[in-house]
Amino acid sequence: MKFKYIILFFCALTSAKSMGQESTGNKIPKRIYTTKKLKNTPVIDGDISDVAWDVVEWSTDFTEKSPDEGTEPTHQTKFKVMYDAKFLYIAIRALDEEPDLIQQRLSRRDGFAGDRVNVIIDSYHDKRTAFVFTTTAAGVKGEEIATGNGDNWDASWNPIWYTNAKVDAKGWTAEMKIPFSQLRFGNAKEQIWGFNVVRNIFRKNERSLWQRIPNDQSGFISEAGELHGLINLVSQKQLEIQPFTVLQYDNYPKEVGNPYRDGSDFKLNAGLDAKIGITNDLTLDLTINPDFGQVEADPGAIALDGFQIFFREQRPFFVENKNIFDFEFANGRDNLFYSRRIGRNPHRSASLQTGEFANEPINSTILGAAKFSGKTQSGWSIGVLESVTANEYAEIHEVEGKTREEIVEPLTNFFIARAQKDFNKRNSFIGGIFTATNRNLDGNFNELHKAAYSGGLDFQHNWHNRDYFLDGNIIMSHVLGSKEAITATQETLRHNFGRVDASHVNIDPTRTSLTGTGGRIEAGKNGGGNWRYNGGFIWRSPELELNDVGFLRQTDEMIQFSNIRYLWQIPTKTYRDIQVRFNQFTTYDFEGNQNKSQIELQGNVNWINNWWTELETGYIPVVYGNAYLRGGPRWRFADEKYIALFFGSDRSKKMSFTLGYVNSTTDESVNNFKRYVFRMNYQPFDAFSMSINTEFEKARNKTQYVAESDFNTTKRYVLGEMDNQTLSTTLRLNYSLNPNFSIQFYGQPFISRGRYSNFNYVNEPTAKSINDRVSMYSSNQISLENDIYSIDENLNSITDYTFEKPDFSFVQLRTNLVARWEYIPGSELFFVWARGGSTNDNPRHSLSRSLKNQITNDKIEDTFLIKATYRFVR
Repeated sequence: MKFKYIILFFCALTSAKSMGQESTGNKIPKRIYTTKKLKNTPVIDGDISDVAWDVVEWSTDFTEKSPDEGTEPTHQTKFKVMYDAKFLYIAIRALDEEPDLIQQRLSRRDGFAGDRVNVIIDSYHDKRTAFVFTTTAAGVKGEEIATGNGDNWDASWNPIWYTNAKVDAKGWTAEMKIPFSQLRFGNAKEQIWGFNVVRNIFRKNERSLWQRIPNDQSGFISEAGELHGLINLVSQKQLEIQPFTVLQYDNYPKEVGNPYRDGSDFKLNAGLDAKIGITNDLTLDLTINPDFGQVEADPGAIALDGFQIFFREQRPFFVENKNIFDFEFANGRDNLFYSRRIGRNPHRSASLQTGEFANEPINSTILGAAKFSGKTQSGWSIGVLESVTANEYAEIHEVEGKTREEIVEPLTNFFIARAQKDFNKRNSFIGGIFTATNRNLDGNFNELHKAAYSGGLDFQHNWHNRDYFLDGNIIMSHVLGSKEAITATQETLRHNFGRVDASHVNIDPTRTSLTGTGGRIEAGKNGGGNWRYNGGFIWRSPELELNDVGFLRQTDEMIQFSNIRYLWQIPTKTYRDIQVRFNQFTTYDFEGNQNKSQIELQGNVNWINNWWTELETGYIPVVYGNAYLRGGPRWRFADEKYIALFFGSDRSKKMSFTLGYVNSTTDESVNNFKRYVFRMNYQPFDAFSMSINTEFEKARNKTQYVAESDFNTTKRYVLGEMDNQTLSTTLRLNYSLNPNFSIQFYGQPFISRGRYSNFNYVNEPTAKSINDRVSMYSSNQISLENDIYSIDENLNSITDYTFEKPDFSFVQLRTNLVARWEYIPGSELFFVWARGGSTNDNPRHSLSRSLKNQITNDKIEDTFLIKATYRFVR
């Protein structure tokens, strides 16, 4: 009944005040700013009274973007632009009648906190890509690359440029000095660039733009104004060389008898990164023996369904310009290029005899990597990446005191080539990608693919002022290897060729290759008026395989989807904006089985006081899993209903919070799930901020997969009732002495505990009722001794099969304390203390006791690291 009232509530929202939500409907004329060459060079100290700025005029008349689009902002903004042979200079005057209320919040680079201005430069003038330079009222710099016409903002880009800011009686001012070597542009006599300036008044959560962009307009970069007057610019080809040195000391518990775990290690490492401008719009990046020691640890996670977990890339070399190489071909994380495959942990562990110890590498060594990337004036976006990882060996200490080496990872070459071409006045593009992974197996590693190739084509077309779109892609993969390797691939959970009741797939042990396809086609409306909608189709064939250098979670799937949204974009006395969304999708396998059908209703409200509310409810009447029984028959899950409610306070205040609640229930209470979320951000003074994110999940599943056993001439798929509780807390503390020196603490305790009871086995896997799907073991059929369950199913006093007690308690602690000093632009010193470890605790313990045990146990490891870089720039 509660779902009925929720739907009626949203229907009422959709009809309320719709007459007042009219589209602007008019194309906004492009504004033009004409710059001039400077006569004197200004000092970049934030003070714009320097006479050097007098050669150009101010431009103003900003228009509010949010909350009340199209109106006069609370305070106006002015700017000037001038240039010389090597630099672009920008002065900004942010007027404010209450300068004492200006938020001068210090943070690390790219913190984007407090009052700020963003200068958006589309120097390619492709109307889809832009360089974004940000200065806050505290003088903190930030920079991003915006792609996809403003859909994606990548803050990993760290160019060398100069800025400063000051607060005065009229508001605050900022100056920027941007080297042309950090931008990409053509060789026309007069450059015409896309250009916009965005101001954010933090305390009011108000954004205003120099070039007005209505909220119903699809696209952001394409709608920017223009910067004229850049005459006879000479290409400043970039040349940067950045060597680094790392000192690392590890301290850990000594392991008796193990010569490789004597309590401490000391390492000295060095490497080199370089950036070379091949042309004025294409760059070659090189790295030799890269170090990623200061990278933040991955968050804690555990996969109960057996599928791979996606972790985001954090290593600087691979993060920068990653948008050029991305080829996300379906929904979610599926991508032909997943850079974390490069330098991954070795595929093998050392084979040890009794009394032997091994020193095993944690990651594959990246001998070197190079990427050639950029975008040309003619609309070509190009990316080529080449990387080689080394043969990796484990050193084994034998009982007699001798040592031997055993290879655990082969020499591997990774190659990725990506290209896109804009046309139709930048309203359309077509592109492609090719990836290749080649391993030097040298008669070893029969379990690995010798080679893996993938390729794809993608396209997009926008029309009617970019309101409507059609886009899609098609991909193909081909992997080669020994019979053992290809058989192992067929048996993986993502392919599941051995499923006993499948007629369209089967394991062929004689095969030495697999070839598969996938893709997506989608069309819809992205702008204009208050309605948005889209729909499409996705497929992944059973033989598709991308995981040598891509990410693919599951195959054998076809998905039909559709979405529709209605937007309220004009503020009232109650709210700033509202949107309501209805989603629907259905999935099938390649045998024609319908595996899932889902409908969902979502509502988002930003209230007039900057608080916000999100409500979501859904119903899943059809749910089957082809892989749930790990090669067993297709399994039917119980019908599911769920609701999620999140709300939060004004994020511009010194303290803000988010509370969230998710509740999912199924028929016959087979699988119930609850999730509680608390997030808080607090900045008591400008130099210090903290955030905490705590999540607690509680799930009870009466049919959690446990094991597979043989019983007479049949298979038994053993399930159990699992009580799973997961608790994680992420704490971040940031203290900034100034924009170039900061101290950051990151800490995350994580625990996931599962206790099993009421074991049962699969009877009729696709029956509607749980009472028909499974049969319970009686107390006479099951017994436990030494953490082994024994089953006497036919009660003849003879054990028919056994399985291990599946209870678990995984506990992990990760902390990082990092001091970062950018002592000159582009050159940094890092001081890092990392502390943490993971263990399996007693599942009978409470969550709090398990966390306490992990924090205080003697297996915690410490790493102390000093990293120094120096960037040589020509």
